Amino acid sequence: MHKVILVTGGGGFLGSFLCERLLEIGHEVLCLDNFFTGDKRNIAHLHSNPAFELIRHDVTFPIYLEVDQIYNLACPAAPIHYQFDPVQTTKTSVHGAINMLGLAKRVKATILQASTSEVYGDPEVHPQNEEYFGNVNPIGPRSCYDEGKRCAETLFFDYYRQHRLKIKVVRIFNTYGPRMHLQDGRVVSNFIVQALKNEQITVYGEGEQTRSFCYVDDLIDGLIRMMASPDEVTGPINLGNPQECSILELAERIIDMTDSKSKIVHLPLPKDDPGRRRPDITHAMDTLKWKPRVALEDGLSKTIPYFEQLLSET
Repeated sequence: MHKVILVTGGGGFLGSFLCERLLEIGHEVLCLDNFFTGDKRNIAHLHSNPAFELIRHDVTFPIYLEVDQIYNLACPAAPIHYQFDPVQTTKTSVHGAINMLGLAKRVKATILQASTSEVYGDPEVHPQNEEYFGNVNPIGPRSCYDEGKRCAETLFFDYYRQHRLKIKVVRIFNTYGPRMHLQDGRVVSNFIVQALKNEQITVYGEGEQTRSFCYVDDLIDGLIRMMASPDEVTGPINLGNPQECSILELAERIIDMTDSKSKIVHLPLPKDDPGRRRPDITHAMDTLKWKPRVALEDGLSKTIPYFEQLLSET
């Protein structure tokens, strides 16, 4: 059924793919972004679609629209971006959630919160399941993002309990693909860019820390399935790829796939950097009938050419 759908952060990496997929399904899409980290090029190809509308706006200020569904993706997600203005990052998560929840309450829309695996902090439970409360430093350099997202989840569930709002909360684990920022400081984009430039590849610590990498197409499928789930399915639900990979292994794989002459160098570990990260996706498989389909090698082979193109333009 045709719906009017608001995507906050719609000009970003994940948001632009979500806008694209929703239009393909046949919905009308309002893309809201202040372009602090979003990129107009991500959505340039959508402007000719009459069902697409771009709204330049900051979610920390209220907005009045008539919509059926809201995907709240607005927030800088890479450490280099969310640590640039940590106060604004917290405001985006908290004030942004309050404003979008208020909008959803007014128009009786279903609202989905793009939360994060960072709510688990440096986990003492492995793999991480949704029942785990996490191990988060509330006053560290990453706290603006981690605690901002945790507070947003609190708000979503309080609106659900207090106002019977239709909410959906997903916890997104590391996701990669085309349209990532060239200099967002995330490990996949960092390694690909360094390898393509034949520069030293910087691995923090011994590179034994692990991550689980989900290709963007799989993640978008999970978001849409979550929104389409019955009202009683509120989450939180983990979305990510449970295939665990060490950082050193990722660096070596990217060097191999790019035929790079790069050498790996080791730097000190950043503060509060999680040692292990892997989602337990039992709930997603059972409730949403969702699991990732794109293997790491296949996803990287689709992502590397994007960065080659970007570097050729700079």
